[in-house]
Amino acid sequence: VMCCCGPCAMYRRSALTLLLDQYEAQFFRGKPSDFGEDRHLTILMLKAGFRTEYVPDAIAATVVPHSLRPYLRQQLRWARSTFRDTFLAWRLLPELDGYLTLDVIGQNLGPLLLAISSLAALAQLLIDGSIPWWTGLTIATMTTVRCSVAAL
Repeated sequence: VMCCCGPCAMYRRSALTLLLDQYEAQFFRGKPSDFGEDRHLTILMLKAGFRTEYVPDAIAATVVPHSLRPYLRQQLRWARSTFRDTFLAWRLLPELDGYLTLDVIGQNLGPLLLAISSLAALAQLLIDGSIPWWTGLTIATMTTVRCSVAAL
């Protein structure tokens, strides 16, 4: 598992003690970072050679956003931690399960392709009033691949 979610995560004290200094010294773009701590700690654990597991019958309570603005802020924090910690985990990918590798690549490459396709479509719409067919094809393909991988 690439991210042990905060409310559900449990760690061995001995493992956590070994990584506590690295965990507390998180920086992003030269500034102390306090977002994505669950993903960051999971990546540190994996880099140190520890295993992570998904327990499907685990139950935990958490607070969720009740309106759009806090929800969007949460999603932005999660996106930032995904991109930041992917660079930490890049060397781990060959050692991971094939599904996890595809998932990590998709989480990072998918939004980039979507942004490029959308910007190119907007530019063409402004220039000649049409939207290129490949924009729709790119979005449909990305959606199909992502859903298929998750379904498998």
